[in-house]
Parts: sequence; structure tokens; C-alpha cells
Amino acid sequence: MAAPAVPAPVARPSRGRVLGTRPWAAVVFLLPALVLLGALVLYPILWSLVRSLYGIDDFKHFVGLGNYGDVFTTDATLTALKNNVIWVVVAPTVTTALGLIFAVLTERIRWATAFKLVIFMPMAISMLAAGIIFRLVYDHSPDKGVANAVVVGVHDTFAKASAYPGARPRADGDLKASGGGSFTTTGTVAVGTPAALPLVGLPPASVASQVPASAATPAGDAVTGTVWLDFAPGGGGKPGRVDPGEKALSGIRIEAVKEGRVVAKATSAKDGTFTLPASAAGARLRLPAANFTAQYAGIDWLGPSLVTPAIIGAYIWMWAGFAMVLIAAGLTAVPRELLEAARVDGANEWQVFRRITVPLLAPVLIVVLVTLAINVLKVFDLVYIIAPGSTQQDANVLALQLYLSSFGGGGNQGVGSAIGVLLLLLVLPAMLFNIRRFRRENRR
Repeated sequence: MAAPAVPAPVARPSRGRVLGTRPWAAVVFLLPALVLLGALVLYPILWSLVRSLYGIDDFKHFVGLGNYGDVFTTDATLTALKNNVIWVVVAPTVTTALGLIFAVLTERIRWATAFKLVIFMPMAISMLAAGIIFRLVYDHSPDKGVANAVVVGVHDTFAKASAYPGARPRADGDLKASGGGSFTTTGTVAVGTPAALPLVGLPPASVASQVPASAATPAGDAVTGTVWLDFAPGGGGKPGRVDPGEKALSGIRIEAVKEGRVVAKATSAKDGTFTLPASAAGARLRLPAANFTAQYAGIDWLGPSLVTPAIIGAYIWMWAGFAMVLIAAGLTAVPRELLEAARVDGANEWQVFRRITVPLLAPVLIVVLVTLAINVLKVFDLVYIIAPGSTQQDANVLALQLYLSSFGGGGNQGVGSAIGVLLLLLVLPAMLFNIRRFRRENRR
């Protein structure tokens, strides 16, 4: 009996044939992208790597790893490395946390779309424009800087501003500095003899609204006196005496001090006069420092100690909307039945958020964190624009130091290229992590 015929294997069409394309056609279509990729990405990387091995004078002197040694021994670059660490730790974490909070809150409000639009709107602003905005926001003058205007307003609400900042007694007068910014008379006061407390050091414009000073009237049962600005418009007048046209200083606090103890207090009236009880006789008069301390000027946001946190705040303002949108998209995929089941089982909202919402959003949160970490490693615009010249070195980051070393006065493209290679090495692990994660998600 003849053996059954074995059917011939059916030839499967290649993937290219199935898709209706040929390999050479795919190469032709991909070639422009590959050329651009090589010209704009691969070539600069290779050129920077080679250039980092040569000295300041282009490719004339080979220095090997000498430029990399300079990177890790120069104070400016070490400061930039330290600040980059602060950026990578703080900025992505805070931005992601705020994005998570905003994404969860927008699920519970009616005007969620408007809220998301407002939070996301800073993303439409360029880094340059945002830097200019926050340079003005952080201006030290409360009249210009919004941040200091708010801080000064809150401070002055709870702490009364001094009445006459900068006022001081005459050098040859009876009032002398007594420590801590206060002034005390060298002599004692007596009943029936008015005390004269003349002050100078105030611009006339600052007391233009004050009424003319009046000489105190002697009293037989009290100690009286006058506090005034001892300056006569147009010149003239006698120092230490109330002359016509000299302005009263109202609201000045006066203390009568005996043996280091305050025995009486008074406040100067509208015309500068004051009255103390007879028990103040024999005491010295003290004008506390609170009358003359300088006005609270706010916080030096762009000073050496706060410039980096201030710039990070500007970055968070820009990118919190980006984090919110990505996390909100992930939140829509969270099974609602799990949340409702947890509430039915007695879990409160905080427990639902901490034990169910956050764990289910962990993949999205990691992607946002890694993406922001890559972004902050390359931050340049905000630091360059917001930080003033006096504190730019305190706010320095690697991308800024790369520019300063290569083009901003340093003129050493070898060191600049070494910093560029270092930045690439720092960004590379985060990029590989994201690529592996995307491939793992696609295989599911």
C-alpha cells in the first residue's frame, strides 16, 4: 500500500509582503528621519565626547580626562552639582504630589474643567516669560514684588510698624543711644519743668502731614514735655527749642525709667506733647527702639540662601498642571467599584486615598516623577533669568554652568563639553528606565 502523500509546506508571506511594503521602501521613508536623528542627536553627542578630551584651544592639545577632573574640583561646578541634586529631589516630588492632590480634588468639584484650565495654563507660557514674571514676583521692593507685598502686608497686620524709622537725637543733645536702638536722656526730669526731646534724621516729606509742634505747658502735679522734629523749613531756629514751623511727632512712646525699672509711660499727642504722672519725677526718659526701627521690607527671595528654593517654586508653578493632567488621566482608569467597596467596608476617605487610590496610580506617578526628573536635570532658562548676577553662582546648575564655561565668559569648550557628557550620563538612567517601562506596558 502506497504511503499517503505529504502536503507541501505552505510558504508564509514575509511581514513586509503582508503589510504591502518592501524593505527598501521602508528604508527610503525612514532615511530622512535617520539623517536628521544622526545630524541633530548622534553627531553632537560624539562631537561633545571627543571635544571634552581636548583643552581650551580646540583640538590642538589633548588633555584626556583632565576636563572631567576640573568638573569635579571647580567650586562653581560643585555648587551646580549640589543644586542639581536639590532640584532632582525636591522639584519632581513636590510637583507630582501637588498634581496628585489637584487631580483628586478636581473629581469632587463641579467646576473641575475650569480648575484644570487654570492650573494647566502656566504650561502655555515659555520658560523665558515665566522667568521674567517670577523675577518681578520676587522683587525685594514690596511696591514691585507681589511676594514681598503679601509678606509685608501679613507682617504689618500682626506687628505694628514703627512710627518714625531712622529718627535719631542730635549728637549734642541730652538724648543718647542706650542700646538696642533706644535713646535715653542723660539727665532726670522734674515736675514743673517741661522736657525737650528733639529728634532729627527724618526727611521733611515723611512728616508733612504732622501738625506744628507745641511747647509743653509746665504743670505743678505732672511731668510734661514735647517730642518734635528739630528742623525748621528754610533754615534758622535754635537747636533744642520748639521753633515756628517745626513738626510734631505724634504717637511716640515715652518711658520714665528709675534704676532700670519703668515707672510710667506716655504717648505723644497730636502736637507732640506728653504728660507723665508726678511719680516720674527724678526718672530718665527713654524712647524705645520700637519707635525708630526700620520698616519691615519682606524677604530677600533672591538672596544667597533662598534663590534656589525660589526658582524651584517657579518651576513647580509651571509644571504642576502637567502632572495633574497625566495623573487625572490615570485616575479615570481606577475601578470605581474598588473605591465604593472600601467605603462600604468602613474605610474613610484618607484610607481610601492612601491604600487604594495611590497604589493603583503608582505606575502613573512613577512615569511623572521620572519625566520631571529628566526635565529638571536640563533646567537652564529659569535659573539664568530669575537669579540676579549677585547670586547666580549660588543658584548655579549644570546646564547653566555648561553655558557659562563654554560661552558665558569662560571660553573653555572642553570643560563645557565635559559637563554636557556628564549631563547625558545623569539623564541616561532615567531615560532607560522609562523605555523599559514603556516596553513592559506594551507587552501586557
